[in-house]
Amino acid sequence: MSKAATAAALALGDDALVLSHRLGEWAGHAPVLEEEVALANIALDLLGQARVLLSMVGDEDELAYLREERAFRNLQLVEQPNGDFAHTIVRQLYFSTYQRLLYAELAAGGGEFAPLAAKAVKEVAYHQDHAEQWTLRLGDGTDVSHERMRQACEALWRYTGEMFQPVEGVDVDWEGMRAAWLESVGGILRRATLPVPEGPQSGAWTAGAGRQGLHTEPFGRMLAEMQHLHRSHPGASW
Repeated sequence: MSKAATAAALALGDDALVLSHRLGEWAGHAPVLEEEVALANIALDLLGQARVLLSMVGDEDELAYLREERAFRNLQLVEQPNGDFAHTIVRQLYFSTYQRLLYAELAAGGGEFAPLAAKAVKEVAYHQDHAEQWTLRLGDGTDVSHERMRQACEALWRYTGEMFQPVEGVDVDWEGMRAAWLESVGGILRRATLPVPEGPQSGAWTAGAGRQGLHTEPFGRMLAEMQHLHRSHPGASW
C-alpha cells in the first residue's frame, strides 16, 4: 500500500474501532433488551470494518491495544462519551450519515477501499436508519425526550466539521459530502421537530484535531479501559 492509503486505512479503521468500543459500553445498560441487541450488532459491524482496515496497515491487535493515545487518528466525534441515550443516538446519526456518504463514494470510485466500502455501505445504511428512527421517536416524543435530543444535537454539533476535512489517501468530493450530509441530517432533525444547530462546523469554536492525533480528555480513559486486558496479559490465549 502507498503511504497515503496506509494513513487513510488507519484513520477510517480507528473511527470504526473507537465507536465500536463506545457502543459496546451499552452492553447490560441499554434502555430495553431489544435495543441492547441492536447496539451490540452495530458495534460488531463497526468492529468488522475496523479489523479489515487495520489489517491493511499491520497487526490489528497491536494497532488496537498497544498504540499510545497520540497515535490514534479517529475523529473526535466518535470518542465522545455515550452520555444519556439521546447523546448516543445523535452521535450515531451524525456519524452513520457521514459514513454512508463516504463509503458510497469509495465504493463507486473503484480504488483500494472499494471492496470494503461496497460491503460496509449496506451495514451503515442500517445504522443510519436505526439512528433516524430513534431521532424521530425521541425528538417528536415527550417534552423531556425532545429537550434531551435538542441538547445532544447542540453539544455534538461542534465535532461534525472535522468529518469533512480531507483525509490523505481518500479521494472523494469532501465539500459535496458536506452539503449532502447537511441536507440529510437537517431533513431528519426537522421531521423530528428538532432545530438544526446554528453553531459553526469549523473555526475557532469547533473541535477537530483527531486526525492529527489530538484527542479529548474522555478518550484517554476509554483507551485505558479498552487496552487494559491486553496490556496486563500480553500474549494470553484461551
